[in-house]
Amino acid sequence: MSPTAPKTAMVLAAGLGTRMRPLTDDRPKALVEVGGRPLIDHMLDRLGHAGVQTCVVNVHAFADRLEQHLKARRWPRIVISDERPQALETGGGLKHAMPLLGAGPVWVCNIDSVWIEPGGASAMEAVAAAWNPDVMDVCLMLAPTDTSLGFHDTGDVFLAENGAVRFKNPGETAPFVYVGVHICDPAIVAGGPEGPFGLLPTWKALAKTGRVHGISPPGQWMHVGDPAARDAAEAKLR
Repeated sequence: MSPTAPKTAMVLAAGLGTRMRPLTDDRPKALVEVGGRPLIDHMLDRLGHAGVQTCVVNVHAFADRLEQHLKARRWPRIVISDERPQALETGGGLKHAMPLLGAGPVWVCNIDSVWIEPGGASAMEAVAAAWNPDVMDVCLMLAPTDTSLGFHDTGDVFLAENGAVRFKNPGETAPFVYVGVHICDPAIVAGGPEGPFGLLPTWKALAKTGRVHGISPPGQWMHVGDPAARDAAEAKLR
């Protein structure tokens, strides 16, 4: 793993998972199983194999059940960022967790993407190797729009030869989708509002200055956003 790879991660697990019902009637989305294992365990294992030592996990829906599940894990170390009073979305959740994350860059990961890597390749290593804080504040893990399952059909971003990201304009179809994993310096949200807010506006502002980069490693990405997508992902994983 790249020597610049973060050793700390923020895992975004506080979502309500309304689109996953009825699978989320009695559990958080993070504990919906794909291939016999909860979504969050797929991501925590990826992070552990990428050299992450501490994962800060935010909790809101069915928080007690998720915390109980996480207590059974021995690796990586888990720290809870409590959002029981109010779910704070991606940007607000990252800002709220800043005292737990420490200084310097971190991984930030959703729990609803799973993927299959070709032999020997590591998508996490590819992102870590691309991370360069001298020229970027954010490095997004991307995948081709046309071969990824369950994401936006019209994609999210364009990628320049130097790796800089341009977000699509209304009406455009972009060749790459964001697949829920990135490296950033949490300081990008330090000036954000109190309460819930998303990361996307921050990214779009930074992208205009060339400070958002991305990389599309080889592999097959699947977004597990609803029960049908869960079934499709399980079929692929088999």
